[in-house]
Amino acid sequence: MKKTLLYFWEVLKVIAIALLIVLPIRLFLFQPFIVRGVSMEPSFYEADYLIVDQLSYRFGEPVRGDVVVFRYPQNPSKRHIKRIIGLPGEEIMISNERIYITSNGEEILLEEEYLSLPRTSGEEKISLNDDEYFVMGDNRGASFDSRNWGPLQEDDIIGRVFFQISPFNVFARVESPKY
Repeated sequence: MKKTLLYFWEVLKVIAIALLIVLPIRLFLFQPFIVRGVSMEPSFYEADYLIVDQLSYRFGEPVRGDVVVFRYPQNPSKRHIKRIIGLPGEEIMISNERIYITSNGEEILLEEEYLSLPRTSGEEKISLNDDEYFVMGDNRGASFDSRNWGPLQEDDIIGRVFFQISPFNVFARVESPKY
């Protein structure tokens, strides 16, 4: 009886230590995210398993090209994944299947070489406030994004996609494209 109690006491200690280590990491540093839908293809596919870095935006700002997970503005209990296209204070214009960004008085054409079908439908012009981002899916024709529901508030961003774990043949760090 005493050996059985000692065994259960040791198991309980191991579980408690594991929880003390894992819970803070999961709650404050990294969290898993499973892709649902086709809006981020060809970068990410249905059921891809990603790790989201929740820490880096506490020390720095999101940059154009980062893939972020965020609370969906129209239903904060849902999490979505999109790529940051427009930064705070910029003006975004979508015209003739191209994206133009005006930042500090300079207009640039956004070149998106990571897209296999770089068609961006719609005609849009939007100015972002100091705490807003314009996000879009990589599969522009199948993405429900800032073109539909408006800018993303900075407070809704959970973190940036840091690592792709599955499918297992991909297992890699996720890098933002250079524009």
